Amino acid sequence: MDTHFWIGFFNIIILDIILSGDNAVVIGMAARNLPPNQRKKAILFGAGAAVLLRASLTAIATYLLKIPLLMTLGGMLLLWIAVKLLLEEEENTHVSTGKSMRSAIKTIVVADVVMSLDNVLAVAGAAHGNIFLVLFGLALSIPIIMWGSRLIATLLNKLPWLVYIGSAILGYTAGQLIVEDPIIEKYLLHGQDTLVTAIPIVLAIVVVVVGVALKKSIANQKTA
Repeated sequence: MDTHFWIGFFNIIILDIILSGDNAVVIGMAARNLPPNQRKKAILFGAGAAVLLRASLTAIATYLLKIPLLMTLGGMLLLWIAVKLLLEEEENTHVSTGKSMRSAIKTIVVADVVMSLDNVLAVAGAAHGNIFLVLFGLALSIPIIMWGSRLIATLLNKLPWLVYIGSAILGYTAGQLIVEDPIIEKYLLHGQDTLVTAIPIVLAIVVVVVGVALKKSIANQKTA
């Protein structure tokens, strides 16, 4: 129980609140249009998948860092998910609830893979090989994701404009994944602190702008 342990302990709490919050955002957004009973099931499944993925990825965290451009690919995928979630409207009137739930769960699982990678690498780094801290980080993420997802899904139904903030958060997270990729950092962004700070912010804005533009284009096509 030395200083390094307690620094790692508090770092993991902060990391979990931030990174598990991202998982909660994507789960809440994907489940927001489902009927209340199916929304609960989708959130439960999504949170369970996130925890299982983290448990699995934690065991191979050190190997994951060696895969070239893995975090960049994950960031690009997360950008697509952020735009996709922003485009989803109240389409459930002409889509069966079963299909909608499958679609929501599919989106949640794909996003969980990307965002669990982010969390696992951060927690593994903060733990410095201490298995207790790794397990603590995993356990702490469960209530954050579960409670956060339900709260966000409820708020999105009451305040639809929050969808734009949610997509911006996912865009920012995608940007962080990209700039923290070891290869990108080494060969493209080494010493470029301004770019490292700016890229996530720019991508957060781009996601919202692209999403709004696509929504207007789809709306015009429907009225044409």
